[in-house]
Amino acid sequence: MADYTAIYETGNALVEMFRDALTPEPVSKREAISLCSPYENDNNSLTVHLFHVEEDRQNGVPRYVSVGQDRMEMEPTQIYAYFIVTAHSSAPLQVREADTYRIIGAAIQAISDSPVLDAKYLVGSVAAEETRLTASVENYDMEKMQKIWNNPQVPYKASIVVKVSGISIDSKRSVKISRVMDAEFAVQQKSSMQ
Repeated sequence: MADYTAIYETGNALVEMFRDALTPEPVSKREAISLCSPYENDNNSLTVHLFHVEEDRQNGVPRYVSVGQDRMEMEPTQIYAYFIVTAHSSAPLQVREADTYRIIGAAIQAISDSPVLDAKYLVGSVAAEETRLTASVENYDMEKMQKIWNNPQVPYKASIVVKVSGISIDSKRSVKISRVMDAEFAVQQKSSMQ
């Protein structure tokens, strides 16, 4: 059962994939890649931050599906999660920009090489459901990126937007049903009067 924790578990899977792909080069330590705000980069080289969630509405109105003989549940909600992935560098000023570009390039390469997140990165309810999470780098223009960044006290840093699909959250809404056990039918014939 994909629980409400599926969004967190998805972000965590993305972080673990980046940790495997980006360490020890260009990021020296696994702990320097984390799930946190891009503004709070305490010793981080790469941050992964959820900034938008969107429901996949292609299925239309949610439906109920049978679960056992006496209960129906609402179908799971399918969602897309959008993460801003930001590079940070504590390198000397002369090479800081080059360092962040290398980190962002490695993050793009990791997504391109593994668009389906490996099952070894999945934990909790997404692992139990054997969820197939797919990730892609989204095309965002500079104006949209600055709106996402939205912190005038901190200068914009090199970032990409990663869209993850395949996330579902099960509903707790269910209804009890009873099956028809007995039915009576009567047939009436019309008498024709001539």
